[in-house]
Amino acid sequence: MRISTGKGYISLLALLAIWSVSAVTSLPGLAVSPILEDLSRIFPSASQLEIQMLTSLPSLLIIPFVLVAGWLSVKGKSLKLLAVGLVIFFASGMACIFAKDIRLLIVASCIMGIGAGIAVPYSTGLVVKYFTGDSRVRQLGLSSAVNNLSLVVATAVVGWVATRDWHLAFVVYLLPAVSLVLLLALREAEPAPEPKESDQLRQSKINWARLSGLSVLYFVITFTTLVITFYLSFLLEKYRFPQELSSVMISLFFLAIMLPGFALNGIIRRVRSMTIFLSLLLIVVGLLLVGTVPDVPLMTLGVILTGIGYGILQPIIYDKTAIIAPPELATKALSVVMTVNYVAVVVCPFVVDFVAKLMGQNRSTFPFVASAVLVAMVALLSLLMRKSFVLGLDESYYNVKK
Repeated sequence: MRISTGKGYISLLALLAIWSVSAVTSLPGLAVSPILEDLSRIFPSASQLEIQMLTSLPSLLIIPFVLVAGWLSVKGKSLKLLAVGLVIFFASGMACIFAKDIRLLIVASCIMGIGAGIAVPYSTGLVVKYFTGDSRVRQLGLSSAVNNLSLVVATAVVGWVATRDWHLAFVVYLLPAVSLVLLLALREAEPAPEPKESDQLRQSKINWARLSGLSVLYFVITFTTLVITFYLSFLLEKYRFPQELSSVMISLFFLAIMLPGFALNGIIRRVRSMTIFLSLLLIVVGLLLVGTVPDVPLMTLGVILTGIGYGILQPIIYDKTAIIAPPELATKALSVVMTVNYVAVVVCPFVVDFVAKLMGQNRSTFPFVASAVLVAMVALLSLLMRKSFVLGLDESYYNVKK
């Protein structure tokens, strides 16, 4: 079976290789989540600082290595760099499985952060490299869907096996081996050159002004939607709802992010220049429903609306990032935008807690209402600037990209 790329064809196996990289990059930190409350029992001599390091240091290490991988991609050895990242990821995953000491687990997890950081830019960089135009938009949506679907499935599996033996939770970190095998298909499938009408060929260098705007937009939507994963449990506790609802709603959140990826082109063609505004509006309404309405069905609806809004915006931002750079610099530009995602993950709880204390607010409703207000301000800007590159879509985007 051959898959159209907009500039040629690749095999289904090559496409599966690209999707597998998207699936793997969502895994770091996943195995630790189900056993966080049990770490003190598993490692009775571990300090609270060591437990915090186990969860925070890998994410911090991902950030610089995403940028390093993006800069090194300019040398044209993307598949080799990706393979190095996946090997490091896999080897550190093996070390986590057999670690019997919290310090060894911390070291292995940090090394995993390095491997994941190297691999992350190529989860979208490969899509940009092999696809163009309408096909690229579709595949970026599908890549995002695969990423979030793997997150939901792997979370469920890890939670189940961790109840039997905490070591088994780290088996999920061996999945990069699948990507390494599939990469052989990509070695045999050289990407076709960009067509003459490609937006990328109009660029001689990265448009840093537009890249900065896209990075700010991505930071805002990631930072604000993350409050669902960080603060939903506090809100449910305030309303005296069962804490089990938290994991269910968060799973629905990631599933909702996944859904637009299967119909992204159709959404863009129907909503046109209002796409970004309406997506931001979905996030605003969703966050307000979650944060201000103590009703489980309506809160669940809010979680889903927030996820759908984010799920539309993420692949569009990735595609716009590709457009503002020539082909050989696209992965470098993407590495900057993707770094913003991890920065938002790291700083979100610290910033929200600091502002909440500064304003004398609690950690239940405030994060959701404050985030909704921030996104509403950006949504208003996008309505006023819906013909701009960063905050809107012009006719060339949804009519000519074929």
